[in-house]
Amino acid sequence: MLILTTTIAVSCFEDDSISTTEPNHRVIVTSEMNFDNTINPGGHIDFGDLSQGVQSRTWTFPENVSRISGEDGNTSTKNVVKGIFNTPGVYNVTLNQTFKGDVYPNENSTVPNTTRELDTTIVVTVLDWVESNIKAYYINDDGSTGNELTMTDNAENEITASEFIRLTYTAVGAPDEIVWSSAGGKPTSITTSEETEVDMRFSKLGSWDLQYIASRSRPGDADTISLKNFIKVIPSTEPVTLDRVFEKEYQTTIGLEFSREMNPETVNKNNFSVAIETAGGAVINPEIASVTVDANEGNILQVELANEIMYNDDVVKISYTPGTLATMDAVAATTITGAVLTDFIKTNVLEETDIDYSFETTEDSNWPYLWWGGRWGEYDYNLSFDRAHTGSKSMYIEFRPNGGMIMGHRNNDNEDITFLVESGVNYEMGVWVYIEDLGNITGEANIRMYWNPGTNWGIGDNVTFTTTTPVGQWFYSSAVVQFAASGDVSYMIRGVNDNTDRLKFYIDDLTLFKLTSRP
Repeated sequence: MLILTTTIAVSCFEDDSISTTEPNHRVIVTSEMNFDNTINPGGHIDFGDLSQGVQSRTWTFPENVSRISGEDGNTSTKNVVKGIFNTPGVYNVTLNQTFKGDVYPNENSTVPNTTRELDTTIVVTVLDWVESNIKAYYINDDGSTGNELTMTDNAENEITASEFIRLTYTAVGAPDEIVWSSAGGKPTSITTSEETEVDMRFSKLGSWDLQYIASRSRPGDADTISLKNFIKVIPSTEPVTLDRVFEKEYQTTIGLEFSREMNPETVNKNNFSVAIETAGGAVINPEIASVTVDANEGNILQVELANEIMYNDDVVKISYTPGTLATMDAVAATTITGAVLTDFIKTNVLEETDIDYSFETTEDSNWPYLWWGGRWGEYDYNLSFDRAHTGSKSMYIEFRPNGGMIMGHRNNDNEDITFLVESGVNYEMGVWVYIEDLGNITGEANIRMYWNPGTNWGIGDNVTFTTTTPVGQWFYSSAVVQFAASGDVSYMIRGVNDNTDRLKFYIDDLTLFKLTSRP
């Protein structure tokens, strides 16, 4: 619904010289103007002519695909009209206005037009309802797409434990989020905003459903496809592999993620050992309290330490001497020697601040140039919906040839947005990066994350752009930093491009992890 509010101020004067001439000013609004005038089939948009000094007007709507509420034809002379659109497509709604005098064509105009007649065109987009077609394929040993799976209920397409399938879709209706889900998959849910194909791994034996949901937030619509007993995971004779070592429970438990489900009856803690190398050079061999199979994810072993905890500055290594450990399909686990824990549990302290670390809530103006002069303003940027690591937005940046960048983060009052830090504590300061075009890298190219006050100008790159830096995929870059003093600091993101081509990339999800250190 379009809501119009008019305020009229009336004063009484005896001075007949005061002019009461009404200005002629064009002002046109729609109820969906903040959403690109985009609606579903059968939806409506309210159009309002708030112009001053209008002598006559005519709205004209496209025939056969739309109608004007309360009118017999496709035209109207009312100042507010409701247009109903029934057919997907892109349509023009026109407004012809005749004013009582020369007219200011828009709100920024300082000089009126000499003509009293103006035409305005408003583009309306009617999206299709979201409808999808999904397919799935086996993946060949070389990573290429293999044979297509049968897309029906109870198809029970057989796949060997620990292998992947490739899921693809086509859709009309411009969905902005795709979610693939299967309780037997790893991960159990994959969400994407733009990828038309994803790979899902299956490690748990049994038959599993598949669900696909394509949706858009505005105008709202969704398409859901569910297939019962779509995948049947069968035993494998291939060796079981250790795919990841991570912190399962904070400071006390190590997680071992295998390529497929492990048999709980074959687990023996005496076949495992842990070595912790401290930052000070000591080696600790903690006792293992227990080794168990995770109740929810059967391909994960939980190794709980006794009377010892882990710190972020430790190097934690785990080993396994072959014993009885085997998969649910009776394949024995092989030797593990000093596998390093790579994923610690960490909390992004920026999540508790006003920093827009994921670029979701601020505008371009909240990330201003800091006026260092010279090369440091030789860049272009905007907050973009085109690509995101998480959420719906990221920051798109182009370093100009032989250019550079320095930007800060400020609120709408042009005040630095700050985050609280502690001195003498290690922090991991990071960012996710997606390179669109590296150009021709022959010289220095990098990003450095600085802060103010107390900047450490000697901090290293975060990230370094080279000829081997991944292109066309998100990757994470970080550096361990310390702050000279406790207090509030603000971001300064600085970049360099000593090359003759533009460097084009996205950044998303700034991180600041407070790391634990062994006392």
